[in-house]
Amino acid sequence: MNHDEAQREIKRLSDEIRRCDRLYYVEAAPDVPDHEYDFMMKRLQALETEFPDLALPTSPTQRIGDKIDGKAEVVKHREPMLSIANVYDDDELREFVDSAQKNFDKPLAWVCELKIDGVAATIIYENRELKRALTRGDGQYGEDITANVRTIRDVPLLLPDSAPDFLEARGEIYMTNETLERVNEEARKEALEAGREFKPYANTRNLTAGTIKQLDPSVCAKRRLQFFAHSIGADPRAVAPTHYEFMQKLRSFGFATAPHLKRAENFEEARKYVDVMREFIPELDFEVDGIVLKVDDFDAREKIGSTSKYPKWIVACKFEKYEAPTKVRDIVVQVGKSGVITPVAELEPVEIAGTIVSRASLHNIDEIERKDVRVGDVVIVEKAGKIIPHVSRVETYLRDEKNPPKPYVFPKTCPSCGSPLKRDEVVVGCREKECPAGIVAINDKEELEKDGKRSRRSVVHCYAPECPAWIAKTKEEHKGAHIRCRAPECPAQFRERLAFFASKEAMDVNGLADALVEKLTSPRPAASLLEAERPPLVETFADLYRLTVADLLTLDGYKERSAQKIVDAIQESKSRGPARLLNALSISGVGASTARDVVAVFRSFDAMENSSPKDFEKVEGVGKIIARNIYDFFHSEAGVKIVAELKALGLETATPEESPEERAAKPLEGKVICATGTMRNYDRQGIKAAIMRAGAKATSSVSKKTDYLLVGEAPGQVKVDKANELGVHMISEEEFEAMIAAAPAETSANESDSDSDAPKSLF
Repeated sequence: MNHDEAQREIKRLSDEIRRCDRLYYVEAAPDVPDHEYDFMMKRLQALETEFPDLALPTSPTQRIGDKIDGKAEVVKHREPMLSIANVYDDDELREFVDSAQKNFDKPLAWVCELKIDGVAATIIYENRELKRALTRGDGQYGEDITANVRTIRDVPLLLPDSAPDFLEARGEIYMTNETLERVNEEARKEALEAGREFKPYANTRNLTAGTIKQLDPSVCAKRRLQFFAHSIGADPRAVAPTHYEFMQKLRSFGFATAPHLKRAENFEEARKYVDVMREFIPELDFEVDGIVLKVDDFDAREKIGSTSKYPKWIVACKFEKYEAPTKVRDIVVQVGKSGVITPVAELEPVEIAGTIVSRASLHNIDEIERKDVRVGDVVIVEKAGKIIPHVSRVETYLRDEKNPPKPYVFPKTCPSCGSPLKRDEVVVGCREKECPAGIVAINDKEELEKDGKRSRRSVVHCYAPECPAWIAKTKEEHKGAHIRCRAPECPAQFRERLAFFASKEAMDVNGLADALVEKLTSPRPAASLLEAERPPLVETFADLYRLTVADLLTLDGYKERSAQKIVDAIQESKSRGPARLLNALSISGVGASTARDVVAVFRSFDAMENSSPKDFEKVEGVGKIIARNIYDFFHSEAGVKIVAELKALGLETATPEESPEERAAKPLEGKVICATGTMRNYDRQGIKAAIMRAGAKATSSVSKKTDYLLVGEAPGQVKVDKANELGVHMISEEEFEAMIAAAPAETSANESDSDSDAPKSLF
């Protein structure tokens, strides 16, 4: 191979390795096997050895440099790296938001990010090449950690031509819990071989901080640190007008950006994000110590300003983490209302945040396999925000090498009914442009080909466990995270379904608490020694409505008065209506909102029984999977029996026919309306209620099914752009009120429907 051929081959290999690095570290979607990647790297190294003048500093082979002599250089930051103000409760958060809003004359949009518990750093590129990386230090001066940062595989050494000549990307260097376990295990073996005492590294943050300051870059490379970019050092408006758009630019430049990023058009949406993410955080393999809210618009940030210590446009919602080591005594399983088998770790009791913890959910089989939790293991149990305990990691290095605990094996049969268990078969990665779960992990470009022409479109990937829109990320099918009992007669499933059936969001049977549900669904003692155990009082939903006072008096703790109250509450729930009943039946994917939408279209269970899956797909927000689930329920032997019994017992399964006056009060019947911006006469729930009173469907996003975009002050630009793109007609608040003039003039800002998506308490 001559010099020119080598130069071309080196460029080809370098470009391909960078592409693979991006797919692996940024997109989490590698498309090349490890052995092929290793072969390309070795081939590139061999060529650069043979032609040393072609080995550029930005080559993928040049990540690990020589050891540093002496201490790291201390360098002044071009722009100070200020701290972030913290809040710990709702009042402090509201005070912060109100203060930011006072300094800006339009409603603020926010960008929400996870606050990674790592080491803050800034990385400087000149002529698109990585030139210097610094720690935060005291905010004014930081230590030079360039040699170590070059070893981090998700930090690009060379930016693409689309990037500016100068860029300062700031973010967090961190380590995963899995890596911490590996490093501790390797350190334990080294200590054992050397005959010295082994002291494990306590947590990922401390190990990251120590690693990034190592004088030998090979140590840093071995420990596999990672980097999330979340901001910029210089004025970002040279790259994008808003933070959200800037983050997408960073991704296009090859950076892994702050995960599960979401733009919220108002503060209430941001609060909802915090609620959802706090439940999701324990599933992550890296440590998170808060959730950051940032004003999205850069011009607004400039007007809001900063104090000498903190920017006034960014805040961290902090929740203290409390953790302690303990031992796994056993792993048991519980059966949910959908048949999902949830493993639970039985722990040696340990005090965390003032309470004794003896159990922690292990969520699903994927979680057990990822963390390799075994009976007998020492684990770190954490309570984020003093609330829900979870196993954050296994201290695998403490296992007895000669007699390690055996891997956990899931049961093959249901512990309640003995039926065979089966693992779900699903595909991963939601590509909905408006993810129903409201959580965005990645926003990138996808190649499309149509009529021989190639184009690119924006694609959102969501990995939220509660997301109802799981569709293919790749063509490859994956095993699901859940193992289920699929027996419809399973007692444990029915017990959970009955508890939900009676809950406030479903049939709202006052007084039917979990303790009573347990008694009603448990076998009763035999009447005499010669008789067998008697069946439970309630084995079907219909049995609930057949309960009498006499039945309840056979249970411990119930007297005539309390029993009568329960029976009355059960009978009262018959009139809750078909939407509440449809939700109460625990059909997979059908929640309160979907149930209302389905009933609004079909109006009765009779109509649903005579409909096809395609008919259900016509309902806004109902996709193929949920449509099939509804159809299967109404055409299954069990579903037909349940509906027939409930009808016979007098439950409302149809919406009463509307009078001419009621129909006239719904001038927007069948229309789909999305609202954006701040309204003069309505708050968020008030406008939603007004839209629904007028007979229309209120949606949170613009799609081809949207009839009108109702635009208030400072509307969300994403929705406006989408409406323009799809040709959706935009109306003002005044036009909307003229359209609903025939409807009852109730415009209370405090109205909301029973399925309000107003956020729960933050903390």
